[in-house]
Amino acid sequence: MNNEQMSIAEFVAMRNNSKKLFTAGPSSLLVENLTGLMPCFGRGDDEYLAAEDDVLKRLMKMTGHEKIARMQGSGSLALEIMARNFLYGRVLVIDTGYYSDRLLWLAELSGRHGNSITSINKLNWQALDTCRQSFDWVWACPTETSTGLRLPISTLSDFAKSCGARLMLDATASVGLEGDHQLADAISFSSCKGLFGLTGGCFVAFNEDATVEPDSFYLDINSHLQKKMTGPYHAITSLRHVLPVHEKIRESVVINKKAFLKKMEKFLTVDEDFQPLLCTHVSCEVEALDDRVILYKARNSKGGSIVCHIGEAHLKGSAEGRIQDFIQC
Repeated sequence: MNNEQMSIAEFVAMRNNSKKLFTAGPSSLLVENLTGLMPCFGRGDDEYLAAEDDVLKRLMKMTGHEKIARMQGSGSLALEIMARNFLYGRVLVIDTGYYSDRLLWLAELSGRHGNSITSINKLNWQALDTCRQSFDWVWACPTETSTGLRLPISTLSDFAKSCGARLMLDATASVGLEGDHQLADAISFSSCKGLFGLTGGCFVAFNEDATVEPDSFYLDINSHLQKKMTGPYHAITSLRHVLPVHEKIRESVVINKKAFLKKMEKFLTVDEDFQPLLCTHVSCEVEALDDRVILYKARNSKGGSIVCHIGEAHLKGSAEGRIQDFIQC
């Protein structure tokens, strides 16, 4: 049977069998990713516009926000747009690793391109109790994939309130998997990872309108809200059939996380309270036992390995964590 004669389910099963992913996103390929796709355009295409409206409403319900902007690009684009449009005054970045360093760099970049930011500080996540200053914004990454660390969003929210600040989150690795995103004033994320869509789309969800106007057409969030350029049409349609069954797909991540924790219990480096669903850091060097394995290479040099748990997303609640048999320490 050639590819043209296969059913979508058979094609997806073949593709997933060809690779064993232990990476941070996108997840394994889903039938729903493909059945949601369609030829489309962002103006005058009623079918697509209805699909986009449904997807965006589901995302706002998931995150607990009233407004959302969608853009074609990576999660880093959403981060920069969020920084340029929302950050002002005194900004504090919570230091958790490589990706929080990116937040710091983006805040500094925003400060250089406007006069709305007056100061930028960094505070290690283990020193939150030592802070006695006030800020306008606290920016944090609740799931830091470079270190396999999860900071409870409720903790970050309480901390921001104690500083008199609003809370902004890089939710790229936490949305769809962790709870309490509604506690943040603004968050950004991409179409893949815990949303289980195809790559190529990113989002900023918020309640109150941005108050900073960047000197840029593309980085102005209003350009995207007003749909002045091509949007992430196919990334959005890849989510069209995923989001209605998202909880079933998420079950596969929970199953694989538990299986990995049990298998690697001697090598865990992060306490249970700070374990994210997406990934786990272990002190050993994880090795592949099969040529089909794609391991995750963290961007930092902490040592050990980071293993991610969305490689059996296509199995939904039927996953048994058998993908763990393809790796060892």
